[in-house]
This record gives sequence, C-alpha cells and structure tokens, in this order.
Amino acid sequence: MSKTVAFIGLGNMGGGMAANLVKAGFKVNAFDLMAANLKAAAEAGCTPVECAKAAVKGVDYVVSMLPNGAIVESVYLGASGNGDASEPLLDYIPKSALILDCSTVAPANSRRVGAEADKRGMQFVDAPVSGGVAAAAAGTLAFMVGGSESNFDAAKPVLNAMGANVFRAGDVGAGQVAKICNNMLLAIHMTGTAEALQLGMDNGLDPKVLSDIMLKSSGCNWSLEKYNPVPGVMDNVPSSNDYQPGFMVDLMLKDLSLAMEASVGSQSSIPMGTAARNLFNLHKNSGEEDKGLKDFSSIQQFYAKPAP
Repeated sequence: MSKTVAFIGLGNMGGGMAANLVKAGFKVNAFDLMAANLKAAAEAGCTPVECAKAAVKGVDYVVSMLPNGAIVESVYLGASGNGDASEPLLDYIPKSALILDCSTVAPANSRRVGAEADKRGMQFVDAPVSGGVAAAAAGTLAFMVGGSESNFDAAKPVLNAMGANVFRAGDVGAGQVAKICNNMLLAIHMTGTAEALQLGMDNGLDPKVLSDIMLKSSGCNWSLEKYNPVPGVMDNVPSSNDYQPGFMVDLMLKDLSLAMEASVGSQSSIPMGTAARNLFNLHKNSGEEDKGLKDFSSIQQFYAKPAP
C-alpha cells in the first residue's frame, strides 16, 4: 500500500520535490498559499488541498519547504500577535508520522520545532537541501539531515525519492549547520571564480580557455566545473540564460546571513564568508535592476567592466 506524504510549500524547489515523490509511488497531499503552485502540483499528480491541516490528516510523512525560520515555527508551533493567531500544525499531525523540514533556517529554529515534537512523542528531522531548482526537478538533490539515527533511517525512503545524496550530519539542527557551511563555501568560491575569470578576460584571455586551464589545475572548483559564471562558456547553466535562477542572489544572501548569525553564537571567525556576503549585497544593489532575483552566478557582472 502506498505511503502518503503531506507536502507543504510548493515553490520553485518544493514543486519539483513533490512531483518526484509522486513518481516514486507516494500519494502526495499538496498545500501552498499560491493557486498557481497548487495547479502545477495537481498536474504533476499530487492531490491539492485547501489548508495545511487537511494536508496532514492521516499521513505517514510531512515534508515542508518554507521560506524562513519564522514561518517554519509559525506553521508547526503556532503563532499569535498583531491580532493574528494560528494553531500549531503539530496538533493535527498523526503521532506516527515522520516530519521532515527541508527549509533552510537557523539551527535554533529547527531545534525549537524538534524539541516540541519530541515533547509530544513525535518524530522530526531537519533536512535542508543543496542543488537548486534543476536538481529539485531532476531528483538529484543532496540532503543534509539532523536527527536521531532511527529517524534518519525512517526518512531515507522519502529523501531518496527526491535526492541522489543523503547524509546524516548529527542531531536535530545539525543539518542546518551543514547547509550553512556548505553555502558559505559556495559563495566564497563563486566570488573567487568570477574574480579570477574577469582578471583573465581583462588581460586578454578567452574565458573558455582560462576555464579549461584552471579545471586541470589547482584552481579547479565546483563553480568552475559545474556552474561557470561567464556567459557562453558552458551550456545549460544560468549564466548562458541571462542568469535566470537557479539559485537567486537573495537566497544566497539569506544563507550568508544565517552563517553570520551562527558565527556570532559560536564566536567563529568567518572573514571570507563576511566578505562574500558584502560582495553579494553590493552586487544586488548595483544599478537600477533588482539583481537579487538573478542567479547567484551573476556576481560575475559585479566584476565586469562596462562596455566601451
């Protein structure tokens, strides 16, 4: 008998993830605040529902993909204030269900939700993802999971349906720490790659030739190999499609802010992470166009000299 998943949050990432669960044989109750996202989910074989409470009724798993930690806590723990109040979704999720929050949030958000779930005798893991929109659609995401060994094992059938690599980083909250560290490093090597390529171009080098040289040399890295930021050097990447995301600058800035928040709590020194955040912020606010909606590889444009 097919297992049922409640999927809450069907944006650019969540829509593809929910569709892959359907392909893997799960029944998916899908909820999102946007009608267009619900329509797309229905076309992918999900069952659209009118609210989160309806989505979780009688399910085996709950997967959420939400914009930020405040919303994650509001959904699961409830919220009140400014005349608005909401009931905790934990009141409606079956005790036997496993909750997988795939949102990228602060570790403290995950730990608060996890602690409340544990107090109620419920199973919870944080499982943020790496890979972007294309990987979400292709089912090749990487999941960094925080939770007990038993909950991690129980989550694998769902995660393996949406991703190609699934790792247990530690207890609840550890998945978020791993995601923050990974994306900080991604930001650092993308800014460095763009900087080096622009230096070469400014001194007369063909960016394709320079990329090929560095790919076989000590400067090789993921941004250069899989996601070249110079238009025309590599096919099927955002830089060759007017920097359509992909992974938006705004989302990278969010993750870098989470890294800075974590570094304050642990008194860690992250000068390169801080520099990367400053560079992406300068890029976002350069010129009249809202570059926050472009793919993060558009940082290349920050270094490029204006046309003569």
